[in-house]
Amino acid sequence: MLFNPRSHFKNGVLLAAIGAIATLPVLAETVNFGTLSLAPGFGSPTAVMRGSTGGSYSLSAIANADRHKNKCLGFATPTPDHIIVLQQNFSKLTIQVNSGGKDTTLLVQGPGNAVRCGDDTGQNKDAGIVDSDWQAGSYKIWVGTLEPGVKSNYTISVRE
Repeated sequence: MLFNPRSHFKNGVLLAAIGAIATLPVLAETVNFGTLSLAPGFGSPTAVMRGSTGGSYSLSAIANADRHKNKCLGFATPTPDHIIVLQQNFSKLTIQVNSGGKDTTLLVQGPGNAVRCGDDTGQNKDAGIVDSDWQAGSYKIWVGTLEPGVKSNYTISVRE
């Protein structure tokens, strides 16, 4: 027999299941350089992550301004460079980029798509964010540069 209804039904169910799985959102976030999980009183006074800039994706496509009306500037990759998972709420955090004096920018997108952006800090051209009321959850971090495609190595330090 050339046509077997049972065989076609089984194949149809299998294809429907594969299609349903393919349309599920990806649960694991992809990042360029890594994920850091922090709880209040984390091990050392500073948590450090490393990476490099170099994208041409405009960070203003994520947000023009943050929750404090700071402009979101710079160019990075569309994929976040890092993710920080806060296991509990933090009353205050400082996130500081150190690229050895290059002109960097910073965009942090947290729970509920709340955005924080940073540019120069004081006399330093490296970006930083000092803010309060960090809710528990996952924060995507992009480190950018003012000009697209500029490559620089950096570290990010996080302090309570």
